[in-house]
Amino acid sequence: MPAVAPGAGPRAMLPAMWSSSAFGFEADGTAERVLSLAGCMSWTILYIISEWLIRLIMLGVVTHRRRPSSATAWLMVIFFQPWVGLLLYLLFGEDRLPRLRIEQHSRLMRQMRTVIGRFEDQNNVVQPELDPTQRSVVRLAQHLGHMPILGGNHADFMSRTQEVIDRLVADIDAAEEHVHLMFYIFAPDATGERVLDALGRAAHRGVRCRLLVDAVGSRLLVKTKWREIAARGILMRPMLTVGKLRQHMARMDLRNHRKLAVIDGRVAYTGSQNIVDAGYGHKDLSWHDVMVRLSGPVVLELQEVFVLDWYFETGELLGARKVFPEPSITGDFSVQTLPSGPSYPIENYQRFVVAAVYAARQRVIITTPYFIPDEPFLEALQVAIMRGVDVDVIVPRRVDQLLVGIAGRSYYSDLLDAGVRVSLYTHGLLHSKTMSIDDAIGLVGTGNFDIRSFDLNFELNLVFYGEHATAALRTLQHQYLSRSFRLNRADWAKRPLRQRLAENVIKLTSPLL
Repeated sequence: MPAVAPGAGPRAMLPAMWSSSAFGFEADGTAERVLSLAGCMSWTILYIISEWLIRLIMLGVVTHRRRPSSATAWLMVIFFQPWVGLLLYLLFGEDRLPRLRIEQHSRLMRQMRTVIGRFEDQNNVVQPELDPTQRSVVRLAQHLGHMPILGGNHADFMSRTQEVIDRLVADIDAAEEHVHLMFYIFAPDATGERVLDALGRAAHRGVRCRLLVDAVGSRLLVKTKWREIAARGILMRPMLTVGKLRQHMARMDLRNHRKLAVIDGRVAYTGSQNIVDAGYGHKDLSWHDVMVRLSGPVVLELQEVFVLDWYFETGELLGARKVFPEPSITGDFSVQTLPSGPSYPIENYQRFVVAAVYAARQRVIITTPYFIPDEPFLEALQVAIMRGVDVDVIVPRRVDQLLVGIAGRSYYSDLLDAGVRVSLYTHGLLHSKTMSIDDAIGLVGTGNFDIRSFDLNFELNLVFYGEHATAALRTLQHQYLSRSFRLNRADWAKRPLRQRLAENVIKLTSPLL
């Protein structure tokens, strides 16, 4: 082999005969192309090896402490597109908070019990009489959410956006000590400006105004109004901020989906409505929500939810008696607060709704904008039908999220085949999240009946007990039914093949939505 000069390129290292015309390699760069092709083949082999390493490693990672349906969906994405799937999993895959935050939450819950506990033994905070079925549900809810049932409350169910905002602004204008607001979406639109103006007036009077907003859901408010809000004397903090290191969050789309207002520790609001115009920025679609205005002892539980979330975002623990004033009897509603989210060791909201359906004897009515049930919840509905329980599921005919809408429709056949009555709301986007069980139990809050609310989001729901409270909720649910049309099983089976194919494909990814 001839000597090669130091620093010579790849062509100089080729045998001389390779450049002869006898072998068809002219001095036209062919040799360089051969070497380039060889290099590309080496990188291709390395890429293929890396893909299989990702598949094999993630097979163990994804299946650790995940439900089978969610693990299967993630593995499907990773096996088809390993690098893309790995990136998505790193951003969105882990569904737990860091252990330190979970331990902090448990420790603070115990501390807060000592604050709330000073009221529970007083004569005006009653433990209402309930039938045996309700008592078992109460015990379950207390075990899951660590909050007891409290009687002596008054509740107004409101379904008109303008009415809710009018009453909230009036209560803020009457505030004397503090106003605590926590909302997933707080928009800088006409509705948001009304509430901000009221907060500004209250702050000017010396009222302590604290505002928690989700960093993603309210990103426009945080981006455009931060300095203005601070100048008005309002203490605003974004929740679960998404930075380069996701600021101690396990994944980017764990969101605080709660909606809550507490005024002076005596009046509270919660439900499905955000601080935003009813159209949510859409010109041809209106949201229909339900909000509950409460007074009485249960306000202390809702205050506790705010105080805990405020602490996690600011490090300030609000425990003064002005924050938790002595409660008074204001009505005859028996209510229990059920907060949920990834800071709890199990999916407590999911456990509750599944158990409540199993407790049904006559009728279950569910309203939700996004219906993507997990297997236990779907089985509970199917078993309820087999036991002779009437089950109605009311969902909007049109939703604002394409993939979520397709995924939800993919379950209609399962529901209809089981005998569930599926009704499609036609007067806008039904955004109310409610469930009534017989004439005994009512659920109102922020949680959808989907895997995201079961497993990922921080949610806040109220459980009402007794015929009086359930009747008030049923009145709203029957109004929704009157504005809906019932889906016919035979007609649904005639939908186009392309629609069925899309539903079947998207259904595979429903645990990820």
